[in-house]
Amino acid sequence: MSSAKASSFVHQPIAAPNLFSYPKYWAECYGTAPYLPMTRAEMDELGWDSCDIIIVCGDAYVDHPSFGMAVMGRFLEAQGFRVGIIAQPDWRTCDPFKELGKPNLFFGISAGNMDSLINRYTADLRLRSDDAYTPNGEPDKRPERAVIVYSQRCKEAYPDVPLVLGGIEASLRRIAQYDYWSDQVRRSVLLDAAGDILLYGNAERAIAEVAHALASGRDVQDLTDIRGTAIVRRQDEMPKGWTEVDSSRVDWPKHIDKIPNPYDFEAKDDGSCSKQDDIAENEEELQAVKIIPMPLQSKADYEFEKSYIRLPSFEKVKNDPVLYSHASRVLHQEANPHNARVLVQRHGTLEVWVNPPPIPLSTEEMDGVFALQYQRRPHPSYGDATIPAYDMIKTSVNIMRGCFGGCTFCSITEHEGRVIQSRSQESVLEEIEKIRDMVPGFTGGISDLGGPTANMYHLNCKDDTIQANCRRLSCVYPTICKNLITDHSQTTQLYRKARAIPGIKRVAVASGLRYDLAVRDPEYVKELVTHHVGGYLKIAPEHSEDGPLTKMMKPGMGTYYAFKKMFEKFSKEAGKEQYLIPYFIAAHPGCEDEDMLNLSLWLKKNKFRVDQVQTFYPSPMALATAMYYSRKNPLKKVTYKSEQVNTPRTIDQRRLQKSFLRYHDPKNWGYLRESLLKMNRRDLIGDGANQLVPWEEQSGRRQQRGSKPGSRNNQKTQAKAGNGAGNSNSRPNNRNSRKGTSSKRGKPSRGRR
Repeated sequence: MSSAKASSFVHQPIAAPNLFSYPKYWAECYGTAPYLPMTRAEMDELGWDSCDIIIVCGDAYVDHPSFGMAVMGRFLEAQGFRVGIIAQPDWRTCDPFKELGKPNLFFGISAGNMDSLINRYTADLRLRSDDAYTPNGEPDKRPERAVIVYSQRCKEAYPDVPLVLGGIEASLRRIAQYDYWSDQVRRSVLLDAAGDILLYGNAERAIAEVAHALASGRDVQDLTDIRGTAIVRRQDEMPKGWTEVDSSRVDWPKHIDKIPNPYDFEAKDDGSCSKQDDIAENEEELQAVKIIPMPLQSKADYEFEKSYIRLPSFEKVKNDPVLYSHASRVLHQEANPHNARVLVQRHGTLEVWVNPPPIPLSTEEMDGVFALQYQRRPHPSYGDATIPAYDMIKTSVNIMRGCFGGCTFCSITEHEGRVIQSRSQESVLEEIEKIRDMVPGFTGGISDLGGPTANMYHLNCKDDTIQANCRRLSCVYPTICKNLITDHSQTTQLYRKARAIPGIKRVAVASGLRYDLAVRDPEYVKELVTHHVGGYLKIAPEHSEDGPLTKMMKPGMGTYYAFKKMFEKFSKEAGKEQYLIPYFIAAHPGCEDEDMLNLSLWLKKNKFRVDQVQTFYPSPMALATAMYYSRKNPLKKVTYKSEQVNTPRTIDQRRLQKSFLRYHDPKNWGYLRESLLKMNRRDLIGDGANQLVPWEEQSGRRQQRGSKPGSRNNQKTQAKAGNGAGNSNSRPNNRNSRKGTSSKRGKPSRGRR
């Protein structure tokens, strides 16, 4: 297009073929397996001589739509392929990876629903004692960096079989990323795992394309342009005729009078790109790509669909935290599937090529994925063993995917995207009936009707074209976008219909609630509070102070108070005694010790005594992780002179901030006294109402009479005192709470593939 045309360029929504429109592979004649086979004997019972695809996964095999291997396996089965499962193999030898024989098409490699390192270590880098995705919660059933290890064993077993990497661990490591556990930047997992192709996000579209392409005889090396995938190219394999938008640096030549914002992609034509327009035809023929510096790219004469952004190389981001933060900012700006461009990052002599994100699933396609032939229970080989993650979600229903909140500490957006993908009401109601009829021991209670966020169901942009051109990092920060639909009526109707299903006695909403959206629809809040809160509702203010909240992209406390008032009003009208459970984060980037002190005073003023708290966990690819590593703010333009972000990194700093959240715990008093004296806040030491800790140990006097800290009685007492519940032990298995993956607090992640 010409520069003049570029100035008026508008992105249009991109359509994609229906997931279920592919001609089925010939093996569909074998029908649907009761369970996807895990042994040769099971294959023999099905009459299979081989598997077309074998999924290797770090989780136990639970045939349920909240478990990624089950969704991918059943979806590929619906496409006509024979799919086998190797779940939690012994990685110390390649023999278990030969259990099902050589797959005809490829190995699919996943660490499971959680990142293997987050699954193994706490935010303080202490080993966890259990694994919720393993029978009986046993630890050490998966290796660290499982995607890499499993890939190595598969290659050892069958060197010529393609490796397709997926799941959240691979998804969040598709480019060079800061690795909290080694405290260094690591290269793309594609290189370390020697994978042939990586699928990121919820990958039904990509895996369908990959599977059918390989089944038709194409070589995996030829699959270079599939959305939602990343591949590796040699430098001499870079495609011809593409325009390279150079964003490999943050400082630009001084002769440019005014440097445009490199993240403002609205095309402008001021005639300053004449040199680019004058490139001779023979020069273009000699060049593999046309190089355009990032600040000038919006004025260039180039074809948008055949342009890619060059990120700073792995070697640069490894050695320069500022460039790491810059690369993180660019990556997050290129997240809208309708206007994102290819991202390219050099690793030595190789290029990691990341195609644009997949087109979100339609409601019809979402319904199809959740209607597959799941048994809704663990594989029979586990016998009577308990799988904690399954027990937590076996009576819950996932009604949507994605999150437009953009919280910088969370990885849901990086993995699932900002566009909300919702199921139909009919699909959700049918699943509730399946739970009623199929789940052993069902007593009539649906434990959760939610998703990544409970109340984003069918909340999308009011205009598809506006959404296709949007590059906002969040639809709700710093304010709720005027183009966002905030009408919760579909959710309210769904709740009413779910309660009316015969045999359903109660329907809880246990997923986290975005309360700044909820206050926009009082009818929804009334419905929720009256019928779906079992005494406690969890919400996440995260902090009381504006400094850290701006780094989290979270609303101020004014919205919390507005929701609290509404919650209490409707609880009283319903004649119910109910409490809010607020969550807070310690040691988040941008959080000073004084901020935590002020939060501690807020907690005491409101009579909250939180017994279990969350310390910031730097998960791969999150914006807050870029802040943690670089001490720069990627929410704004990044330069060597741009805003510095103070980040609590040492054990002592993180311990202090966590201690402020538990000011009431006698174990912390000595440490807090010492710290308060160093902060010149002697006035906060004593037994007064406005003081945090006593001068002397008084552990016996500080407890609530007649109850133990963390007990159910103590939780209720604290909730009454503070008009909210300060004890987060009420939620099941808190070790899975907000680990920087796509999992939400108190529940395992819902099938993050």
